[in-house]
Amino acid sequence: MPKIIPIKELKDTAKLSNMVHEVAEPIYITKNGYDDMVIMSSDVYDRRLFLSDLYEKLDEAENAVANGEVKDFSLVMENLRNRYGL
Repeated sequence: MPKIIPIKELKDTAKLSNMVHEVAEPIYITKNGYDDMVIMSSDVYDRRLFLSDLYEKLDEAENAVANGEVKDFSLVMENLRNRYGL
């Protein structure tokens, strides 16, 4: 379940920093009862960027397979072995 806190809790930065690292997921900040900001630790941010990049690459690979833009691995290896005498 996401952690949601009011904006007034941003005043105690040490407590906020501890909370961000303990929760290990984004914390939603509200202002006047409405979503305003999201904060997270740099570790969580880096992990999310990594996963986003991974999913994007997997999507590109799946599209390449679906469009026939890939070659059979064994045929490629056979061609390389023949070309370079391996």
